[in-house]
Amino acid sequence: MKSAVETLNPTRVRLTVEVPSEELKPSLDAAYKKIGKQVTVPGFRKGKIPARIIDQRFGREAVFVEAFDDILSSSYGKAVEENELRVLGQPEVTEVTDVTELAGGADLKFTAEVDTRPEIELPDYSGIEVEVDDITVTDEDVAEKIEELRDRFGALNTVERAAAEGDTVVIDIEAKVDGEVLEDGVAKAMSYQIGGDTMLDGLDAAVIGASAGETKTFETELQGGSAAGQTAEVSVVVTTVKAKELPELDDDFAQLASEFDTLDELKADLREKLDHQKLHDQQNEGRDKVLEALLEQIEVPLPESIVTEEIEQRRGQLEQQLGMMGMDLAKWLEIQGQTAEEYEEELQDSVRKGMRAQFVLDEVVKKEQLSVNQEELTQHLIQRAQQSGMSPDQFAQQVMQSGYVPVLVGEVARGKALEVIAKSAKAKDASGNEVGLGVDLHADDHEGHDHAETEEAAATDEATTDETAADKAEA
Repeated sequence: MKSAVETLNPTRVRLTVEVPSEELKPSLDAAYKKIGKQVTVPGFRKGKIPARIIDQRFGREAVFVEAFDDILSSSYGKAVEENELRVLGQPEVTEVTDVTELAGGADLKFTAEVDTRPEIELPDYSGIEVEVDDITVTDEDVAEKIEELRDRFGALNTVERAAAEGDTVVIDIEAKVDGEVLEDGVAKAMSYQIGGDTMLDGLDAAVIGASAGETKTFETELQGGSAAGQTAEVSVVVTTVKAKELPELDDDFAQLASEFDTLDELKADLREKLDHQKLHDQQNEGRDKVLEALLEQIEVPLPESIVTEEIEQRRGQLEQQLGMMGMDLAKWLEIQGQTAEEYEEELQDSVRKGMRAQFVLDEVVKKEQLSVNQEELTQHLIQRAQQSGMSPDQFAQQVMQSGYVPVLVGEVARGKALEVIAKSAKAKDASGNEVGLGVDLHADDHEGHDHAETEEAAATDEATTDETAADKAEA
């Protein structure tokens, strides 16, 4: 087999491949066997039909048609391997020899254009200097955590007054379009917390100020259901108004909400956990800035087709999620206070930055000869399962079924590459104190730090896996 490579641009090549007809025999033999098991010829058992009989009955061209995909795939794969190409995505095959000519004994000839990883020359990344925020845990930070605990242990009690923001109301709802009650527009005894119009636009304004037994009517545009996009007249009956009663801040509350006997002990523990979490945040900030500083030193050309594929996939995933919530992209952008142009620009920047980071970190992995062991992969899988809200077993099964193990391995390897770069960096906080970005914060973790660990994992993933389209394309 002969092959030649022509570079079209820094991320795309054209392969010219020529395969002598005699080298096609393994694929043809497999095609004969497959056809022999599928057809019936009198006097021969299935799977035992000679090749010459298949040629006579069905024609040699039919055999080449059956074998063509395998011939093309194997020849392309050999050409990629021989030329040591790091390809991304599927090739665009052109100028391929027709099966009629192949059946007549012609050699296979074809050209294929395909995206490739860019060649990157890494600069010296030792000693990159960055500045991070100071670690400051204020009394207000501790008070906010205390209030979160109080809210968690608060009790909803029925009140004899008009509903106010933050209250929970029990309501009956009926929606009509053109005077007709919608089949999916009726709900009874539904509990709803006032705040943010999270169910229907205009619902909060309608129920605020209403007491138990009152009926309010308003119009709204439906975002989901059988009449999505239409204007409905909604009647809402408030049957009960409930307000959350928070526990007193005292030692009894500390014993209720924690393993501590006093409120002071609880506050001290919360301060320690906040300090630990902010140390994680500081390290993540530092690593992100180190990566940004490295990327500023390198020109990384990107394969535009892979960029486009990732952008379309992300947009599609968001629209699918919004659809499940009964909302379209335009409405979501309105809620976010963002224009369509701003969203597209942000999406473009995110994908391009992430893909550049992947390519650079992968080069660091290669340069430093970093590898991933089973323990590291298992720990990463557990962290990703936590982020997705799945059990490790469920997540592992999903990963295996979808063939995403190489993607996870790549994520771990890039995380290790980022750690190598960060350890060699020079970081100071805003006050001028030196900060070690390579410190293992897990060594002194104790119960209650799970949230910080999960956030750290998420931050590392964002820095190193924001670009999985390239991973999937390469796989």
